[in-house]
Amino acid sequence: MKLTAKRPLGNTTLQVSQVVYGTSYLGNLYRELPYGEKLELIKRWFECTEKPVVIDTAGKYGAGLALEVIGKGLAELGIDSGDVVISNKLGWYRVPLTTDEPTFEPGAWAGLENDCIQTFGYEGIINCFEQGEELLGGTYHAEVVSVHDPDEYLLAASDPADRDRRLIEILESYRALFDLKREGRVKAVGIGSKEWKIIRELYGHVPFDWVMFANSFTIFRHPKEILEFMDQLERDNVGIINSAVFHGGFLTGGDKFDYKEVDPASEMGRKLFGWRDAFNALCGKHAVAPGDVALHFGLSHPAVVSIALNTSKPEKMNSNVEILQRKVPESFWKAMKQEGLMDRDYNYL
Repeated sequence: MKLTAKRPLGNTTLQVSQVVYGTSYLGNLYRELPYGEKLELIKRWFECTEKPVVIDTAGKYGAGLALEVIGKGLAELGIDSGDVVISNKLGWYRVPLTTDEPTFEPGAWAGLENDCIQTFGYEGIINCFEQGEELLGGTYHAEVVSVHDPDEYLLAASDPADRDRRLIEILESYRALFDLKREGRVKAVGIGSKEWKIIRELYGHVPFDWVMFANSFTIFRHPKEILEFMDQLERDNVGIINSAVFHGGFLTGGDKFDYKEVDPASEMGRKLFGWRDAFNALCGKHAVAPGDVALHFGLSHPAVVSIALNTSKPEKMNSNVEILQRKVPESFWKAMKQEGLMDRDYNYL
């Protein structure tokens, strides 16, 4: 069983599947996966999805390790370069490891032999792109590019003047990426951000081909404000890739919400766990799984081209394919609205 449906990525000529495969686990996120398991993950991408398979990676993932594994793994499996579309998020540059542990995101990455530093601006982003091409090994190339987590960079500003400086660096980064596109070295330029309002702000400056939301448009969180922005992107033919639709696993039973610990006794905790309890009860009543619902909702807006999924377990890929080929009963969505668990005015379900 494979995903076969394809849609254009915004105004570009690229055709993408319903699922984009994340690769942070190839960079040893949280634990050091054996290379054989990483190769099996790559193999499953092509078993589950009609070519071309779209994968999302970044220089930040394992300080470039994920990029190296992708290039090596694709070559070992004999994958033609035309059968894969690689999206590389830029802004982190590999450097030698000179300390006992990497200095970026302490505790998040295991068994790394390199460190990486954040770098923006015209030359900084070009350097990141060139390094990424080298790490991929020469046979495979990133046709889709973006600036990695510009929201975090802007939010780290010490004062308004510092934020203005950082914004200029980000805009210079995008000037570099669109120069690469004009030169024919890449086919699509976009943005990924955990804070969708930063995407909206930067869209006032940059004509993105696509955007990636994270933790923003989900069955739990879909405020009118983001829906209006999504409608605008649809009118402008800007493709949306939706990611983190489970809120870091919380919607499927995890204890963390958006990857952060939540005290069930706090005001936020009572709201989150109360919503989840009601959601789970309704899912049980209608014989649907919470994860199935989250996936289908995440793809429901017509501007959403693909959903980004990231797993270290190959068998989950097959399961996700089966989920997307099943339908959630219309009666369930109606009940969700009636019980106030989703926006009553949401028009696409």
